[in-house]
Amino acid sequence: MSRHVTRMTLWDVDHLTEAERQRILDSYPSHERDARAKGLPQLGSGRIFPVDEGWITVDPFETPPHWPLLGGIDFGWDHPTAAVRIAWDRDADAVYLTHCYRVRHATPVVHAAALKAWGIIPWAWPRDGLNDTAAGENLAQQYGDQGLSILSGPAGFQDGGNSVEAGLMQMLDRMQTGRLKVFAHLADWFDEFRLYHRKDGRVVKEYDDLMAATRYALMMLRYARVPVAHRRPRQARATWQVLDT
Repeated sequence: MSRHVTRMTLWDVDHLTEAERQRILDSYPSHERDARAKGLPQLGSGRIFPVDEGWITVDPFETPPHWPLLGGIDFGWDHPTAAVRIAWDRDADAVYLTHCYRVRHATPVVHAAALKAWGIIPWAWPRDGLNDTAAGENLAQQYGDQGLSILSGPAGFQDGGNSVEAGLMQMLDRMQTGRLKVFAHLADWFDEFRLYHRKDGRVVKEYDDLMAATRYALMMLRYARVPVAHRRPRQARATWQVLDT
């Protein structure tokens, strides 16, 4: 027995006028509009980020060369290894998520090869990257060996804390104030964003890999750096501290 799901949006209802569509749309809470009007799957009251998707979405553009860049990575195997690249408009304190990557069942050699195409940037990573592996070296060291500029310690705030809740509130605050924007074509990121939720008050640790990578990057935003080729001459020797290889 075969099945097919047809999604119908508010704009496919021909007998409604544009004014009536807008009235219906305005009656929904902002974070439920995509689900109710467009049929996009997402969660309601349990969502961690109750933000209208359109509010954080921007069309892709070439970021100015003087904006600092930073990567965030969440290590995985059965669940995907996920990574994001962010660009920081320091004048507006606005962060733009420009790239994302999510692949399961691949080694650090494969992941690092893909991520090096994003340029020479510092990389934020989680505390579990310090765990020993069967290969002898921890994961952070393995990625450093493959040429990624892994920061010298795991992701944390400047005061030394690394609370998940504090990281999520930082993300939500940036979203709500227009200081975190995501390029519109990053479908994998938006898929996780729509379904990221709590159950019984706890964050559900499933399908959250890109969300985690984003959180690590924002926690370590102070280490974002302008690519070497675009630094001013007096900055040419500036580097970020990376894990010894």
